[in-house]
Amino acid sequence: MKGRLITFEGGEGAGKSSLIKLLHEALVQKGFKVLLTREPGGSIGAERIRKLIVEKNEPDFDALTELLLLMSARRDHWIHTLRPALEEGKIILCDRFIDSSFVYQGYVGGVDLAFIKTAYEIVVEGCVYPDKTYYIDLDPKVGLSRVLTRSNQTQNNETRFEQKGLEFHQRVRQGFLDHIKTDPMRFHLLDGKACLEENLRLILKDFFENI
Repeated sequence: MKGRLITFEGGEGAGKSSLIKLLHEALVQKGFKVLLTREPGGSIGAERIRKLIVEKNEPDFDALTELLLLMSARRDHWIHTLRPALEEGKIILCDRFIDSSFVYQGYVGGVDLAFIKTAYEIVVEGCVYPDKTYYIDLDPKVGLSRVLTRSNQTQNNETRFEQKGLEFHQRVRQGFLDHIKTDPMRFHLLDGKACLEENLRLILKDFFENI
């Protein structure tokens, strides 16, 4: 496929969404064809499934059920958004992708990692992984504090994972740190305590060095 898939990962409150929006603006200004999307979500069907997964009033699914819902959403996202954009040669910036499934449902939730890999490759019709993944590392105590402040300001209803507690999010952080060791050439580690402008500078430097 002609396009590029760039994903952003991190714990709750790490600053993924803010950073990805700044990168989107910077690349568009430089004349690139860029698609900004997210998971779960990014297509009509996937956004409907997203509500089941992330909203606080939905059932407390176990990790395998979460994974199957996520894979269903990812399939719709792939068919209607990601695959067409890649075929058109666009740069895709995606807020969370398959690595979140490996960590949240695999490393933390206990679902077999080989099963997740097989299910994913069926969903995307092959061995299609991001060209680059930026992981924003942050102490969960700081991240959850940011999320609490944001939720109080916006009355955000997508807090199902944020409510799981500090110990859960510490396991998520360790899961990501372990997972990025499996593919060190693809992952780029960023400091969540750094200012957004500094992390954007590092990403743009890495992007243009490897374009």
